Amino acid sequence: MTIRTILVDDEKLAIQGLQLRLQAFEDVEIIDTCANGREAIRKIKTEKPDLVFLDIQMPGFDGFSVVKGVMEIEPPLFVFVTAYEEHAIRAFEANAVNYLMKPVDEQKLADTIERVRQRLAEKKSSEDAGQLLEVLSEIAPDRAADFVETAAPAAESADRFEKLINVKDRGQIFRVEVDTIEHIEAAGDYMIISTGDNSLVLRETMKDLERRLDPRKFQRVHRSTIVNLDLVRQVKPHTNGECFLVLDSGAEVKVSRSYRDVVARFVH
Repeated sequence: MTIRTILVDDEKLAIQGLQLRLQAFEDVEIIDTCANGREAIRKIKTEKPDLVFLDIQMPGFDGFSVVKGVMEIEPPLFVFVTAYEEHAIRAFEANAVNYLMKPVDEQKLADTIERVRQRLAEKKSSEDAGQLLEVLSEIAPDRAADFVETAAPAAESADRFEKLINVKDRGQIFRVEVDTIEHIEAAGDYMIISTGDNSLVLRETMKDLERRLDPRKFQRVHRSTIVNLDLVRQVKPHTNGECFLVLDSGAEVKVSRSYRDVVARFVH
């Protein structure tokens, strides 16, 4: 699979240096380069690349403005490249594949390209499954239903969900291993992520966070609470059909009646 790539930087030498380093990757095809943000938005919309290496500090439209400018289409994957480390937090908030400092380190570039390959492979698998289902729905509707049933477990495979979550809290970026998360609670526009020995605040909606987590492990047990079922150690009945889940750390999380079916899997 060829990774169609656009490089965006107002410094010509920076583009040339990145072009040189990317020659080591046979599957990366540089289809265009841009010297400013406005040009980048136009090229991304017309050429629809798979990947964009994007400088942040540019006159006029900076890198973050470029990302916002292409949100009306299905955006490509972005890798931010900059000389300014203080932009790292915003880069992760923009869901970039990675954040590279100038001059670009060859090993970090290799790691980034591998991440890009994984993201694109996951996307292609999903698209292929969708196209096959459309064809089946037209020529064999009865078989389409079977396909949905058999494809569902594959679609829910752990590889498709996040293994690490970047959390900006108190001016720092924390890399949280998803398996260590015990429970997550909503607090207005924020999520409180508890790992047993630490609590971090993430600005994200409950709905968006659920999409990133494997539903075979992470389930809602309350309108505002998600629990890692692998870390449940005890179920304590309560009144009115409610109960408490005791987690690895000893923390107790209330399960409301609306979500008591989640508890059923612990009863054999």
